[in-house]
Amino acid sequence: MGARWIKASVLYFLVGIGFGLYMHATVQLQWGATHAHIGVVGWLTTAVIGLIYSVFPHAGNTTLGKAQFWLYHIGLPILLVGMLIIQPSIGAPVGLIEFTVWGGGGAVALSLLLFVMNVYQNVHSPEG
Repeated sequence: MGARWIKASVLYFLVGIGFGLYMHATVQLQWGATHAHIGVVGWLTTAVIGLIYSVFPHAGNTTLGKAQFWLYHIGLPILLVGMLIIQPSIGAPVGLIEFTVWGGGGAVALSLLLFVMNVYQNVHSPEG
C-alpha cells in the first residue's frame, strides 16, 4: 500500500502546483487555504503515510490500512471541492457546501484516526 499512497501524493503535488500557478496567473488569491490543503494534506501527509507504510508494509496491508486508504482518498477530493465552492462568488447551495466540507472533512478525519490506530497496532520495531 505504501507505493499507492506515494503515487497518489504525486498527483496531489501536481494538482497543488497547477492550482498555485493558476492562482498566481489570475491573481485570484482567495483560494489560498484550498491550495495549502492540497499541498499539506494532499501531497505531504499522503506521502508521509506512504513512506510509513513502505517501511512497515504489514501495517499498510491490513484491513485497517486498506479501509484508511479508501476513506482518505474518497474524502479528500470531496473536501477540496467543498473548499473551492465555499467562495461566495461561486454561489453554491449551502447544503452542498456543508455536505462536501463536513462529509469530506469527516471522512479524512476518520481516516487519520484509523491511521493512528493502525500505527499503534501494527508498527513495531524489529526488536519486538
